[in-house]
Amino acid sequence: MSQDKLYIEKELSWLSFNERVLQEAADKRNPLIERMRFLGIYSSNLDEFFKVRFADLKRRILINELQSGSAQSRHLLSKIQSRVVKAGQEFDALYNELLLELARNQIFLINERQLSPDQQTWLTHYFRHELRQHITPILLTPETDLVQFLKDDYTYLAVEIIRGTTIHYALLEIPADKLPRFVNLPPESSQRSKSMILLDNILRFCLNDIFSGFFDYDTLNAYSMKMTRDAEYDLVHEMESSMLELMSSSLKQRLTAEPVRFVYQRDMPQELVDTLCRKLSISNFDSIIPGGRYHNFKDFISFPNVGKANLVNRPLPRLRHAGFDHFRNVFDAIREQDILLYYPYYTFEHVLEMLRQASFDPGVVAIKINIYRVAKDSRIIDSMIHAAHNGKKVTVVVELQARFDEEANIHWSRRLTQAGVHVIFSVPGLKIHAKLFLISRREEDKIVRYAHIGTGNFNEKTARVYTDYSLLTADARITNEVRQVFNFIENPYRPVSFNHLIVSPQNSRNILYQLIDNEIAASQRGAPCGITLKLNNLVDRGLIERLYAASGAGVPVNLLVRGMCALVPQLEGVSDNIRVTSIVDRFLEHDRVYIFEDNGARKVILSSADWMTRNIDFRIEVGVVLLDPRLKQRVLDIIGILLSDTTKARIIDKELSNHYVPRGNRRKVRAQQAIYDYIQSLEQPE
Repeated sequence: MSQDKLYIEKELSWLSFNERVLQEAADKRNPLIERMRFLGIYSSNLDEFFKVRFADLKRRILINELQSGSAQSRHLLSKIQSRVVKAGQEFDALYNELLLELARNQIFLINERQLSPDQQTWLTHYFRHELRQHITPILLTPETDLVQFLKDDYTYLAVEIIRGTTIHYALLEIPADKLPRFVNLPPESSQRSKSMILLDNILRFCLNDIFSGFFDYDTLNAYSMKMTRDAEYDLVHEMESSMLELMSSSLKQRLTAEPVRFVYQRDMPQELVDTLCRKLSISNFDSIIPGGRYHNFKDFISFPNVGKANLVNRPLPRLRHAGFDHFRNVFDAIREQDILLYYPYYTFEHVLEMLRQASFDPGVVAIKINIYRVAKDSRIIDSMIHAAHNGKKVTVVVELQARFDEEANIHWSRRLTQAGVHVIFSVPGLKIHAKLFLISRREEDKIVRYAHIGTGNFNEKTARVYTDYSLLTADARITNEVRQVFNFIENPYRPVSFNHLIVSPQNSRNILYQLIDNEIAASQRGAPCGITLKLNNLVDRGLIERLYAASGAGVPVNLLVRGMCALVPQLEGVSDNIRVTSIVDRFLEHDRVYIFEDNGARKVILSSADWMTRNIDFRIEVGVVLLDPRLKQRVLDIIGILLSDTTKARIIDKELSNHYVPRGNRRKVRAQQAIYDYIQSLEQPE
């Protein structure tokens, strides 16, 4: 079998994942407003795809052109374009369907042609007093440099200013960063319905107010558009080929901030499309996509509910862990037993409270933590600053290379440094993605250490919507190795070894290969065997080849992969024993869990690392083997629930068809709700 058929292109697999998000918008079992919000998630995801993955592909094409003129990447580009356009058509049809459904629920998202006289009067006042101050037309002249001037992923109205046979063009920025994208209109007398209008359509309605008195014209026409730039994120360190690294580095100056996608309203006149493409230096390698009347649907993530409560998901109150009850502080509780939290089912408040207590506890002498993405108003940062003010020795490892969070992390590092915190940055080429903190506390005549090892970021906001584990432990077998990880971060070229942690890039690849090989050997001697993995992404070819080898040896392999999956399941003679499913639901499945049968002992590992080459070889990642049998069983139970989902699970196959797992005669299981019920039952008083 050819190598090409053994792997799915990761870009197409990613688009297939985003199509599962679009399926959630189409799923009538979801509340109406939540379906609108899934449109926003789909759009936001697609923006990032073009900024990062499509831009990377464009770079590879340019390199191939210089090296060999290979057509492989060009062919992939064509596949991407076709798939995005097809999904875009489904998106537009779905949006129109949801507008009708909103109307049936007395919620109207109207356009500028549907305004009543009273609404027109109100909007004119709103424009002049709230909106006009943020509007400055960009006139398109031969000297206008749109590449430098336009903002990334902002929506603009491209306006035709027509006078006789002469046409001039101008652009209007939609200031959704300064005003709400959705504006509630005052209710019509004696009507119970609620009406909203998009900021875009207010500008369309007020075009004359903007241009009258400055231009002579017979007609004004407006068409929406947006441009997405190459995110150009630390390419030298992210690429996997040394030649690619060198070539990308040399191309960096030329490619910086170049547009990679141009989306425009499909009825925009061709002459205007051509003018904008020329002004934006759009090339044949870029994605030019005709779309609907509105762009930047990412704002729909916050689509307001002005209707009944049943139009959104029923709230699931965050659960408190009973392990903290009846203890005077968190340290006493964790010293009694390891505690495992699973978000967003458990509250993140436990971790915040632990760090708050550590910031002033007289026994605490030192705190070390690494941050990758933190919340905008991070209480964790505040605790670290308070700890420093209280005389603790505080070390914060700040990852400045966290994509799209670079600016925020620079801000945090400055603020922490000013407070007297020892701030450390990762060395070039070794991004720190581990989720660790270590608290050293003097108890009687010795130092006791408390550690956090997690699968997700220290972020109050994402902990409400991402599924992630936090292990809190005082087990010296683990805390001593966490201490070694922090030493490794500070001195990454000193030799170090681990027994209970799996640490990239130190030992992850070798250990994972060995764990898979152990299952192969077990199968060959007729012993119990099996591999279960829960990942965000599975694209590393070395690990995939090992999983193929396991399948060929008769090892049953169950995979839960939320996003990209380059492995092709159910290939005859290659992956017959591999089953892959993916769950997309109200919470984003983010945790990484590796389970190996281990001769019936069931080894369970929680990790920050996906099975991508960058996570295994080019980042500092940490996984931990669960030593507490109680906690191991909880994770096994949760994975069992996820594998039994008959509502939101999709089958991953070589066609990327995203068919739902057939329910057959099995009972209906919606895993995320079932997990909430399971954890709630654990916390019920006996």
